[in-house]
Amino acid sequence: MTPWCPKLASGVHLRHDGVRDTDLLLLPERVVVLEGNAGEVLRLCDGRHDVPAIVAELSRRYPDAPVSTEVPEFLRRIRDEGWLR
Repeated sequence: MTPWCPKLASGVHLRHDGVRDTDLLLLPERVVVLEGNAGEVLRLCDGRHDVPAIVAELSRRYPDAPVSTEVPEFLRRIRDEGWLR
């Protein structure tokens, strides 16, 4: 089985709102305001990095955070919404 290398779905765009200093997911007819480091996680979803590589990078950046459990679950939820492929 080929490892999943998540990438934003067609029509989904990640943008930073400088006025609010927050990341946004722009979807057809909808905007999702991202909380915490969600935007940073999604920036790594470029279709080249698989989930273990994303977790490893975030673990390096945030050694005390529970990224090994939270990030895969977050990515699954976002994929279930149809925002990642």
